[in-house]
Amino acid sequence: MSFIVYPAIDVREGRVVRLRQGDFAEETRYGEDPLAFAQRYADAGAAWLHLVDLDAAKAGGYTLQPLLRGIAATTSLQVQTGGGVRTRDDVAAILDAGASRVVIGSLAVRDSASVLAWLGEFGSERITVALDTRRDADGIWRLPVHGWTETAAETLDDLLRRYADGGLRHLLCTDIDRDGMLTGPNIALYREIRAAHPGLQLQASGGVRDVADVVAARGAGCAGAVLGKALLEGRLSLPGALQC
Repeated sequence: MSFIVYPAIDVREGRVVRLRQGDFAEETRYGEDPLAFAQRYADAGAAWLHLVDLDAAKAGGYTLQPLLRGIAATTSLQVQTGGGVRTRDDVAAILDAGASRVVIGSLAVRDSASVLAWLGEFGSERITVALDTRRDADGIWRLPVHGWTETAAETLDDLLRRYADGGLRHLLCTDIDRDGMLTGPNIALYREIRAAHPGLQLQASGGVRDVADVVAARGAGCAGAVLGKALLEGRLSLPGALQC
């Protein structure tokens, strides 16, 4: 199985930023030109880019179509991207703007029926479901929603079973407690998911610090890893991650 390294660019108000555990009040800014970051990652050998519209994630209405077109025009990167995806037309518009895959997050928890329908319409290679999860006191992986202020009734296991049965191929899963914390990805969680749903192409996200973490994710059976804060802060070499 091939393993894909996804350098990540989170965009808010036109700038490249990172949030600490998804908190908009805990923002670190890294640059004013997302296209320049994309070009840098392409020049370093990346084949894919993970692009997030944070403004849309908060308010709805994906806004990065011009950036997507710029990336397509100036680099060879394939892009998986999302933020604020609410409707079938959102998915179509993002694909039309040049995305290879559309990432669907909170709606995938709130309205799995629609997302399953889109999987059937657009194909399993064009959609990535992104699930943020947190383990409760009873050891059950829950799905916080609405800015992680509420918890869905359905568990991670329940929802993954539905999506796996419905033809999902690409899953990005983040342990909320590790997001932006540089404490390492939750390898145990990824092993659990892979054991239960070996057909899913699982992307590790949250906490990746170094090449060893990328190697560990691959060893756990993940099909890829998303590199965010560690890459932006120079703690992790993209060429080094790609070589593994």
